[in-house]
Amino acid sequence: MIVDCAIYRDGHRMEGPEDFSDALGEARAAGGFVWIGLHEPTESEFDHVTREFALHPLAVEDALKAHQRPKLEIYDDSLFVVLKPVAYEPRSDAVSTGEIMVFLGDSFVVTVRHGEGAPLKAVRSRLEQEPELLGKGPTSVLYAIADATVDHYLDVATELQTDLEELEAEVFSPDGGSRHTASRIYNFKRQILEFRRATGPLALPMSRLAGTAPSGVVVPFVDDKARPFFRDVSDHLTRVNESVEGLDRLVSDILSAHLAQMSVRQNDDMRKISAWAAMAAIPTMIAGIYGMNFDHMPELRWEWSYPALIGVMAVLEVLVFRMFKRRGWL
Repeated sequence: MIVDCAIYRDGHRMEGPEDFSDALGEARAAGGFVWIGLHEPTESEFDHVTREFALHPLAVEDALKAHQRPKLEIYDDSLFVVLKPVAYEPRSDAVSTGEIMVFLGDSFVVTVRHGEGAPLKAVRSRLEQEPELLGKGPTSVLYAIADATVDHYLDVATELQTDLEELEAEVFSPDGGSRHTASRIYNFKRQILEFRRATGPLALPMSRLAGTAPSGVVVPFVDDKARPFFRDVSDHLTRVNESVEGLDRLVSDILSAHLAQMSVRQNDDMRKISAWAAMAAIPTMIAGIYGMNFDHMPELRWEWSYPALIGVMAVLEVLVFRMFKRRGWL
């Protein structure tokens, strides 16, 4: 559905027509631009927008189906940019992603939002309070959306860092964590992977918008004066990607450390079991020998043979116990 439709001139919102079909013509006549915001539109709803703004059918297909990677596509009459905002739920330690598709032309911006984690109302309100920035045209809208998205990446990375420190403290605690610690670490690694899918592919589109991409191709419909702003967004995104890579390495190291601790504890348990089994084998062996019921056995008829054997068993048990204790098996 259409969430908002407005015409902007010199950084200020103008009263637009009730039917957005005439909005583009009025915006061009006034020397401004029109910004239409949609949320999960149906094919029939978006068909009218496609015709009015001459959007490329491949980009329209991507905008309707969603589930796209962050990217930048250049068409004859517009740019098509895909961003993936990220939301983090601390209670469930879950990372969820939405999608924002931006169609950018010479006098129009069409934003298509999928998911609940990517509201644009706050971005529009902030821009309307900064007429100097909004007066730079459609490029300012793309910059504001990208800037808000990447800034929220930084907040999510901070939240993930805090949770990772809690996991680290749990793994290296005296008890080594619970039996569910490994599953928590693995689930946390999956959340980082989901986060990485949103931030990693966005690096190249931001570099192209900033004019720092290796290809050196100039992106149309982007004001040259706005490129320093996109470089700032690109720098922030680089920090996010470095943080995500660090989190991924750390969580892998923590998982390896946890598995190593579990292996060490299992080895300790096996050594203790083996030590007690060896101590139990001594009296079992002696009692088994003297329980064979042969007529001719040493000291079989001796009056002190029973207490002597019990004493031998006790002495051997003490010696073996001290040996295992000294070696750290008990």
